[in-house]
Amino acid sequence: MHREDFPFLKTGAIYLDNGATSLKPNAVLKSMMDYYEKYCANIHRGDYQASYQASDMYEKAREVVQNFIGAEKKEEIIFTKGATQSLNQIIFGFFKNHLQEGDEVLLTKAEHASLLLPFLMLEKEIGIHLVYIPLSKEHTLTLEAFQNAVTEKTKVVAIAGVSNVVGDHRPLHEIGTFCKEHNIFFLVDGAQSVAHVTTDVVKDSIDFLAFSGHKMLGPTGVGVFYGKEKWLEEMEPLEYGGDMNQSFSSLGEVSLKSIPARFEAGTPPIAEVIGLKNAIEYLEKIGMDVIQSHEENLKQYFLEQVKSLPQIEVYNASVSGGTVIFNIKDVFSQDAAIYLDRFGICVRAGNHCAKALKEELPVQNTVRVSFYLYNTKEEVDKLIEALSKSDTLYDVIL
Repeated sequence: MHREDFPFLKTGAIYLDNGATSLKPNAVLKSMMDYYEKYCANIHRGDYQASYQASDMYEKAREVVQNFIGAEKKEEIIFTKGATQSLNQIIFGFFKNHLQEGDEVLLTKAEHASLLLPFLMLEKEIGIHLVYIPLSKEHTLTLEAFQNAVTEKTKVVAIAGVSNVVGDHRPLHEIGTFCKEHNIFFLVDGAQSVAHVTTDVVKDSIDFLAFSGHKMLGPTGVGVFYGKEKWLEEMEPLEYGGDMNQSFSSLGEVSLKSIPARFEAGTPPIAEVIGLKNAIEYLEKIGMDVIQSHEENLKQYFLEQVKSLPQIEVYNASVSGGTVIFNIKDVFSQDAAIYLDRFGICVRAGNHCAKALKEELPVQNTVRVSFYLYNTKEEVDKLIEALSKSDTLYDVIL
């Protein structure tokens, strides 16, 4: 749908790597160029019209994000350079000061490096204990497994809203409600969920949420983290610099600005924030439910077609959503990706930044196809056609 809005598609490429990054519609590109061409100025600093306009657009973006994820206050929305920076700020700026030796953090082995690695560093530094919730035989996270993993030492639950490999949609509402009732912090990595499903941080009792703009039709270089106001007031900034302080002196007297400014030191990614605003407005115009349904329909269509190809092993056929992981029998996943590229088909191969998941999956590396709103059944047909000829793979790539 709306393929005419995406200039990249004019190259003829079949882009099926949306889990890594998404394409950008003309509306996003235009909004960023408008900033550079018409009111290119720094924000919150200049006493002239261009700076006023840039500041206004930047703050309007904050309100758009607030409404998109259901936050109570716009001050609870912090802009960063991406989900990785967002998660590091949350984990090292808040949890490092709120966890003690022996406290347990629940995760799964399917989590992305940007979520798991910071907690692994905290485990070494302060002696917290990481507990991995067992995955189902379909490699998904179930509510029952989560509840069984909770102990009196559980202080944090930190999971992706949607796994970037298996693609399962985690039961956020039920987990969030449980955490709220048991005074457990709930941190959600929304990099793969916010772009595809409706998000409501209040309804789902989420304490912290992190996501990136580039996976949801926005530009690279911009991310967001949400935190409940009371927790943000207790969070320590990891970056210090211009526009995040109220005053300071050479004697060490420092006064920081109120949230959100204290977490946005220096010149922020202004054009990128404006682009993210337009990306969200684009998604809202289509409707998140429409997008989710479209992706799931494409996955089911692929699964029906691939049944005729016995050489293709699919590992998450029973999981809903718009992600498929598979391999061609006896073919290394990156060789398969290179082969598909010869047909103009863009996919991802490898461990997908979830290196601990190899301890759960029957294979270490897979080919990942991740659908988005602009993909079509015709593109799936071309993928199936290419896979049907995979017996000639090494003749093609060598």
